[in-house]
Amino acid sequence: MGGGVFSRLVNPWNAYEAWRDQLGSVRSIYLGGDRVVRRGDMGEHSELVLLLHGFFQTRNLFEVMEDRLRFDGYGVMSFNLGGLLYRFNTQPVDRLAEFISDKIENLAERHGFDGLHIIGHSKGGLIARRYIQHYGGRQRAKCLITLGTPHHGTPTALVGVALMGVLPSSASDLLPRSRIIRRLNGDPFPPDIPLTSIYSRDDVVCPYWASVLRPRKGECSMCNVQVRDVGHSQLAWDPGVFRIVRDKLEEASSLWRERKG
Repeated sequence: MGGGVFSRLVNPWNAYEAWRDQLGSVRSIYLGGDRVVRRGDMGEHSELVLLLHGFFQTRNLFEVMEDRLRFDGYGVMSFNLGGLLYRFNTQPVDRLAEFISDKIENLAERHGFDGLHIIGHSKGGLIARRYIQHYGGRQRAKCLITLGTPHHGTPTALVGVALMGVLPSSASDLLPRSRIIRRLNGDPFPPDIPLTSIYSRDDVVCPYWASVLRPRKGECSMCNVQVRDVGHSQLAWDPGVFRIVRDKLEEASSLWRERKG
């Protein structure tokens, strides 16, 4: 394994920075107010991207990526996924996939777009998969890019289960062999929608093996991209990861245009 991130975790001089890269900034992501600017320009861009954040985080996580995407000409939207204190994304994956489906259909009717790309960080990637595979998203999704998503569940979700205690949460959805994980991997992913898993060998929250897609025969649209020396939350703002994301979006846009002819 690459030693960059892990060696910093045990170095007292660099520990705060390393844990920030794994879990995100306490001040910006967890304690900061919602800094996402509401826009109504979904129908004004030929390429639209939906950003879905992960468990116990807020959509502030994607602030840097949204700025970069908008600079490159993409329309961008994200949703407050509710949960603990109405903002920490702790609701069950199924409930959020249904919410996403209804929200997108309403926005598509109002703003006139027909398809969109989805980027999901951690649990956000599972929500997106559930939406695409089981809640009608196949007709809308141009592609799905996941960042540090536990496609096979992650044992660190036990921390979330313990943290939430008796409160209802989706932490158990993220455990290996959970009902959600078994359903997502038991049913085929649409072969006409590119699915890319970007993961880090130095991700402490979601170990790399939990994020590696294992396509079966016929699932030719799946792709794995490994990076190193990038923490779990850092995947959302690392410039190298963004270059990969942008390339995958461009490839998916070309495929969508071919499909729609």
